[in-house]
Amino acid sequence: MERKLIDGDYVPDGAGGLELLDGAQEVLARVLFRLTARRGALPFLPNLGSRLYQILREKPSARQALAVQYAAQALEEESEVKVTSVEWQETGAGARVLVRLDWQGEELTAQVEL
Repeated sequence: MERKLIDGDYVPDGAGGLELLDGAQEVLARVLFRLTARRGALPFLPNLGSRLYQILREKPSARQALAVQYAAQALEEESEVKVTSVEWQETGAGARVLVRLDWQGEELTAQVEL
């Protein structure tokens, strides 16, 4: 079970423990962790994370294709989910990646700000 995080802090459950996530919320928390962690940053888990943070260095014409590639690569170990689409959006301050997933027939959306 994953623990609930808000703004980088675990959420207390009011009984001395931490709130736990289950079902779709748990899957989405794992997906978001894999998409936001920088691939190669954890020495004992070199394949954990994504390279999405590197996309802004690339040519604008290549960014959509790289977003698809990097999101799929980051989520390849999440056998319960299937990536259905990846959308790259330029914003004034950077970019946003929307990853749509299918989990047990339910559509989930993960959003990563870069």
